[in-house]
Amino acid sequence: MPISRDLLEILCCPKTKVPVAMMSAEQIAGVNARVADKQLKYVDSSAVDSPLQEGLITEDGQTIYRIDDGIPVMLIDKGIPASQLEG
Repeated sequence: MPISRDLLEILCCPKTKVPVAMMSAEQIAGVNARVADKQLKYVDSSAVDSPLQEGLITEDGQTIYRIDDGIPVMLIDKGIPASQLEG
């Protein structure tokens, strides 16, 4: 279930206050490939153990936040550093 446009306009990274945008299907596929290979960790160093159905990424491309059951998980410790996707 997509989040409302009004909600998306007010959401931002809780740490940096950078606005977020919906991730594309291609971006989500890239994240999920790394999840399947057990290569991603959250900011709190725990493993990302379930694939993303939807996600948000900060406009500066630094942090990814899950959307679970239509609810954005905007917790600093549960952000996924996008630098892990490089290379």
